[in-house]
Amino acid sequence: MTLTDEQAQFYRQTLEVTRKSIDELNSQIEEELAKVKERLAELQARKNAAKQIHDGACRMLGVPNELEKSDEPEA
Repeated sequence: MTLTDEQAQFYRQTLEVTRKSIDELNSQIEEELAKVKERLAELQARKNAAKQIHDGACRMLGVPNELEKSDEPEA
């Protein structure tokens, strides 16, 4: 099947528009992923700080830290 010049131009325009659209979506995806990674890092830092406080309180009270057991990888 041979395309007319008009049809070929239509498909070239379609390629250009969809390529730009995909590039824009890829950029948006990368931005959102960066936000999620930053938020996860913040939450992990807060969790680690809370665990340190918990561990300190356990030591002051002379009780075992039950969180240490749950954080150990299972064999």
